[in-house]
Amino acid sequence: MASSLILVLVSSLAFLSSTSEARTYPPIVKGLSFTFYESTCPHAESIIRQFLTTAFKKDIGLAAGLLRIHFHDCFVQGCDGSILLDGTASDPSEKGDLPNLTLRKTAFKAINDVKALLDRACGRVVSCADIAALAARDSVYLSGGPKYKVPLGRRDGLTFANGSVTNASLPAPTSNVTKLLAVLKKINLDTTDLVALSGGHTIGLAHCTSFTNRLFPSQDPIMNKYFAKNLYLTCPAANTNNTTVNDVRSPNTFDNKYYVDLLNREGLFTSDQDLYSDQRTKSLVTRFAISQSLFFEQFVYSIVKMGQLSVLTGDQGEIRANCSARNPDTKFLWSVVDDEEGEKLAY
Repeated sequence: MASSLILVLVSSLAFLSSTSEARTYPPIVKGLSFTFYESTCPHAESIIRQFLTTAFKKDIGLAAGLLRIHFHDCFVQGCDGSILLDGTASDPSEKGDLPNLTLRKTAFKAINDVKALLDRACGRVVSCADIAALAARDSVYLSGGPKYKVPLGRRDGLTFANGSVTNASLPAPTSNVTKLLAVLKKINLDTTDLVALSGGHTIGLAHCTSFTNRLFPSQDPIMNKYFAKNLYLTCPAANTNNTTVNDVRSPNTFDNKYYVDLLNREGLFTSDQDLYSDQRTKSLVTRFAISQSLFFEQFVYSIVKMGQLSVLTGDQGEIRANCSARNPDTKFLWSVVDDEEGEKLAY
């Protein structure tokens, strides 16, 4: 029996390996390219990576924060940087909607800091939406994950979604696989994308309120009892405002241990653990738990695919001067002048 199971797993791995290697990257959307800034800002990617390398030495948790921003941006009206916009009391932005309240403020600041560096080096040519995508890519790589290319050329959106759209577009952590697949189907992501992209939970923190439905009023019987016992120490009541790591095995390393957690019934969210309970996704969880290389290959494919959702290109949208605000005049022109210290600044 055991040998038969191993044979099935090996056969499955061989099949997945052959298909994933044949499609490392999805088709590139018209208007995007891997060399978009080759002439206008040739050092853009190295500037971002150098900044984040230094930042992560001080706070590795920033990596998960930047990765989440890219996800939350793309799932709501496409990868247009709308998540980065500040709102007002009369015109609240996506940042203030319930699914985004736990996004790290330091991650938003890091994107604005990178934007200032790029504008100083090249003028206002690199979009905030592209910065978010590249910051997510480097967050994966610098925390131990795969190195991959990002198609560039996104423009920044002029609008953000209202609360009802945001809530409908970002499935709650209490969602089961059926609900998750329904949300992803609307944006042309499939079952394999769901399982691979969920692997982003291999880094970062979770708030107690996101998973206490599995602890109170009674413990989810699926949850590993020893795992649950430790969670009760962090979350002794349903309304506790504490945090714990997403991945108990290697919380700051981007690897496949998230899937190992699920096999051991140590997934935090319903949306995590149900991937192993549901027959539509269980085999993929098992494959990724066995082979990190297979997970990495599929994650790259899926996140590059996700990163091209409803992008703005060409003369659509704008290139923001400040990632947190729309440009006062969308007919944007810029020139480079010297400041008082003789440094080049873009306006």
